[in-house]
Formats: sequence, C-alpha cells, structure tokens
Amino acid sequence: MKDLKALALDYQSRSFRHTVIVHADCFEWLGRLPENTLHAIVSDPPYGVKEYDFDQLEKKENGNGGIWRIPPSFDGHVRSPLPRFTALDRKDRESVDRFFYEWGKQVMHALRPGGHVFLASNSFLSQLVFSALVRSGLEFRGEFIRLVRTLRGGDRPKNAENEFPDVCSMPRGCYEPWGIFRKPIPAKMTVADCLRTYQTGGLRRLADGNPFADVVVSQRTSKHEREIANHPSIKPQSLMRQLVLAALPLGEGIIADPFLGSGSTVAAAEALKLHCVGVERYQDYFDMANESIPQLARTDVRSLIAKETKLESQLRLF
Repeated sequence: MKDLKALALDYQSRSFRHTVIVHADCFEWLGRLPENTLHAIVSDPPYGVKEYDFDQLEKKENGNGGIWRIPPSFDGHVRSPLPRFTALDRKDRESVDRFFYEWGKQVMHALRPGGHVFLASNSFLSQLVFSALVRSGLEFRGEFIRLVRTLRGGDRPKNAENEFPDVCSMPRGCYEPWGIFRKPIPAKMTVADCLRTYQTGGLRRLADGNPFADVVVSQRTSKHEREIANHPSIKPQSLMRQLVLAALPLGEGIIADPFLGSGSTVAAAEALKLHCVGVERYQDYFDMANESIPQLARTDVRSLIAKETKLESQLRLF
C-alpha cells in the first residue's frame, strides 16, 4: 500500500484500505509516472468532448441541456441525462480522435508491457475511439460486450414525431461495447514470459476455471447505487467487479482508472481487495467519489441483482 500511495505524487489524494484516489488531470498524471508502472487500466472516459466542459455541466444541472439530452419523466421515473453524441460535428469528432490518440500515448508510457486496457464506449463512437488508440501503439484485442437495454436511441425524428410515427432515427441501444487493448509484449517474449516478468499479458480466468467471456448480460445500475453517487455514467458494481478481477491475470498489481467519475472502478477493486488508483480532474466528482467509494464497496451485489430481477419481472406483468 505504501507504493500505491506514492503514485499520488504531490496531488491532493485520499487513501482507502486497498485503493487511492487522486485529484489531477490524467494526462499529466500518466506522464509523470515512472515508465511501466501500471498493470492494467479499467475506465469509462468522457470522450474528451463537450459534455464534461464546465459550461455544459452547468447547463445539465440547470435543466437546460446543451450537449446533454434531458429526457422527460415517464410514469414518475426520471431518466438520467445522456450526452447527445449525434450532435458532434466534424471538428468535435476530430477532437475525440486527437484526445484518444494523445491519451493512448500516455497509457503506452505508464502501462507495463502486456498490460490490458478495458475502455467503455458506445456503438456510435467506438470505431473512432478504438482506431485512435491503435494508432497510439496499443493492440486491439477485441471487445467486451455488456448486454444491457439502455434508453439511448429509438427516438422518432425530432420535431416531426407525429409526421413520421413509424420511424426511429437510430436503433434502440441494447448493448455497450468495451474496447479491450494490450500494450504489446516485447519481441520474442511469450505470454508466459510476460506473466513471469511483468505479471501481465493475459486475463484472469473465472472462479470456476472457465475463460473470461467477452459477452455478459448486465443489469442497469441499481437505484441503490445511483442514490449513493449521482453521476450520469455510473456503472454497476456487478459489472465492474468482473472487469477489475479479469484485468489482473495473477490477481496482483496496480489497476488505474484515469477517469474516476463516480468511483465505481475503484470501489470494485476495494471490494475485492485489489490495488487501484483513480484519477479525477473535476473537484466535484473527486469529492463525490471520496464519499461514494466506501459505500459502493460494501454493496451486496447478489442481493441487488436478485431485487432488480424480481422488480423487472413484476413490471412485465402489467
């Protein structure tokens, strides 16, 4: 844990039993780390465009929207705001490409050879994001598909809903793609050699001995977790605990989440007693994660899944 605390450098930080969070810009933080420090990265990035600019966050909080789509309530259920990625113009898309190319370069510096990156994305931008990371030097190793029925897409043409009632502008999202990348293993080194030298190179198998699978049926983030951390992109502990476990093939090493957000990645590592460093540039989200991580880490995932599954079954009866 002493070595983990040292990775906070001279930034504001908070330590938990097995994890640390740091208030810093992740580009700067990654660049300041000694080369080949991290064993894995698991993160849900903001895509480096408008949605997390301070002015856009203020518009979201005020209910004005901006880049954020503020969905109407339905049967008393208030849906979370979603970034309108379809509103990105050519300049915005070039910004996304440049952001991830430069970020990938910093990852290549900080990650150990053979270290894996799990990066959340969406069906609309994944091809752009993933190609930028490959150009930065990372190997594309496939996708992890989270099967989850979202509320993104499926809308009728804006301001012409009555005119074209049988048309949707995009398909309703039913999956979430996560890119899987790896820093190249040194030439002539096998995966076994990499595991012995760097504790990286592969993914951890499941508890029953079966391989880690690239498709999982997932619940949406529970109400309990959303009440703990009011973040628009919070991922469920039932998902994140699977990913942080898979990211360390030998169950040892340091995971990083350069886009801390709600703290769900760090909380998952904390729950499983794995070492993890989370980095967040926004003070409000850093403060949120500071409060939410211990609570999320104590979450009983099995009981939440059972409760949510029972509720969904009951709703289908009506």
